Amino acid sequence: MSLRPRIDARLAASAGAFGAVVRNPALRRVELAYLGFSLTEWAIWVAVLVFAYGNGGAGEVALVAVLQLAPAAVMAPLAASFGDRYPRERVLLTAYLLQAAVAAAMALSLLASAPVALVYALAAAANVAITLTRPVQAAILPSLSRTPAELTAANVAAGSIENTAILVGPAVAGVVLQGLGPAPVFAGAAVVSLAAAILVAGLPRTVAAGRETSTAGLRSAIAETLAGFAMLAREERPRSVVMLLGSASVLWGAIDVLLVILALDELSIGQSGVGFLNSAIGAGGIAGALLAALLVGRARLAGPFGVGLLLWGGALAAIGLLPLPLVAVLLLAVAGMGRVVMDVAGRTLLQRVSPDALLSRVFGVLEGIDNASLAVGSVVAPALLAVAGTRGAFITAGVALIAFTGLSWRRLLRTDAAGTVRPRELAALMSVAFFTSLPGQALERLAAALIPVTVRQGTRIITQGDVGDRFYIISSGTVQVSVDGVPVRTMGAGESFGEIALLRDIRRTASIAAVVPVELLALDRHHFVEIVTGQPVAAAAAETVIHSRLNVAVDERSQTDEGS
Repeated sequence: MSLRPRIDARLAASAGAFGAVVRNPALRRVELAYLGFSLTEWAIWVAVLVFAYGNGGAGEVALVAVLQLAPAAVMAPLAASFGDRYPRERVLLTAYLLQAAVAAAMALSLLASAPVALVYALAAAANVAITLTRPVQAAILPSLSRTPAELTAANVAAGSIENTAILVGPAVAGVVLQGLGPAPVFAGAAVVSLAAAILVAGLPRTVAAGRETSTAGLRSAIAETLAGFAMLAREERPRSVVMLLGSASVLWGAIDVLLVILALDELSIGQSGVGFLNSAIGAGGIAGALLAALLVGRARLAGPFGVGLLLWGGALAAIGLLPLPLVAVLLLAVAGMGRVVMDVAGRTLLQRVSPDALLSRVFGVLEGIDNASLAVGSVVAPALLAVAGTRGAFITAGVALIAFTGLSWRRLLRTDAAGTVRPRELAALMSVAFFTSLPGQALERLAAALIPVTVRQGTRIITQGDVGDRFYIISSGTVQVSVDGVPVRTMGAGESFGEIALLRDIRRTASIAAVVPVELLALDRHHFVEIVTGQPVAAAAAETVIHSRLNVAVDERSQTDEGS
C-alpha cells in the first residue's frame, strides 16, 4: 500500500480534530491564554538571563538560572496539587493573575533602580507562578476535550503555541532589550498575563464538586502532593515518560546557558543574537508541530516520542562539530522540531496512562522535575564549558540524552502498549448515550478496561435478584430481557444493560439471556461507577436512561398482566 494515502488520511483526520478544537469555545480560550503565557515565560526568561550576564558574566547567568529554577522545582508539585483539589479553571485564573502581578513588580523594581538581589528574587517568584500554570493546563485539556483525537489535537496546538512563543518571545525581547532594557519587557509580560487571565475567567466548571476537599492546611496539601510522587514511584508506565521528559529538560537547561555563551563569545552576534538563537528553536518547533499533527488519532506514540528525543539531542550535539552562525541556526531549528514532537507525544502518552484524579499532581511533579533538571543543566553547563569548551559541551550534552533514550527504550515500549487507543472499544462506548458526554481521556480509560465476553445461545447473562458486578455493551447478537420470569423486550447490537444495579446499588432488576450467540463488552463495577459518577453530565444522562427503562419495564409488565 502506498504511503501517500495513509499520510493524506492522517492529515484529513488531523484537520478535523483541529477544527473541533477551534469550535470548542472552552478549548479555544484556554489555548489563546496559553499563547500569552508562553510569550511572557520566554520573554522574562531571556530578559533575566541577559540582565544577569551584564552584571556578572556566565557564572552569574548559571547562578540566576538556578535561583529561578530551584524554588520552582520545590513548589511546582505542591502548587499543582490545587488543580486536583479545586476546579482547575479557577486555579488557572489564579496562576495568570499571580504572573501579571509579579511581572509588574519586576518592571517597577527596575524603574526604581532597586537592588539587583530584589530583581533576582522577583524573577524566582515569577518562575514559581509560571510553574503553577503548565501542570493545570495539561490537566484541564482532557476535561475539555470530547474525543481522544481532540485531546491529541489540543496537545499539538499547545505545542505549536509554545514554539511560536519561543520564536516570537525571545526575538521581541532581544530587540526591546537592545533598545530599551529589561523593564519594558517585564511590563509587557504583565499586560499579556492579565489578558490571559481575562480569557480564562469565564471557563465552564471542569471538575466535579465532589473532587473539592474539605480538608485544608499545609499538612493536607503536602499529603495530597505526595500522592503524585507515590503514584509515579509505584507505576512504571507514567514514571518512564516523566524520566525521559526530565532528562530532555537537563539538556534544555544546559542549552539556556550555552546559547548565551555561543552567541556572545563563540559567534560574536551580540545580545539580540541570544534571542534569535532561541527563536531558531521556536521556528523549528513550528515545523515540528506540522509533524506532530500526524499524531492525531495515532494509537502508538513511542516511535514519535523516541524520534523527537533523538532529534533534540542529536542536532544540539552536531552544533559542536561546526559552530558557525548559519549552521547553528539550522541545527537549532532541527532541535526545536524534535523537541515539539517529543513534548506532544510524551505529554499525550502521560495523559493516557495517568489517573485523572491525580493528573494535576502528576504534571506538577513533572513540572518540578523539569525545573530541577533545568537547574541541573544550568549548573552542569559551566563545568562542561570549563572542561570541554563550547564545542565539547554541546557534543557531550546531546550524546548523553541519546544514550539515556536508548537505555529507556524497552520501558517506553511497555508504556506505549498500555496507553494504546482502542478504536473498536471507543466506538462501542460512544454508542451508549450517557458515555457520549465523557471527555476523551475518560473514554480511553473505559475502552482499556472493557473485557470481551462471548455467550452461547440460551445462556443467562444476568439473573434478577443477583448482586450487580458488571455493565455490558452488546457488540453482536440479540438478548431477551425478562422481569419476574416474563419476557418484556429484546435488545441488539449497540445497546447496553446492567447500569441500574451499579448506579443505584441495588440487586439486578431483570434477567437477561442470549437469544442467539452474543458478543459482549463488559465493564466492571469499579471502573463504571468511578467514571460515570465522577462526571455530572454523564451521571444525569445515566439517571435519565434508568428512569426510562424502569418505567418501560413497569408499563410492559402491566400490559402483560392485563392480557393474561
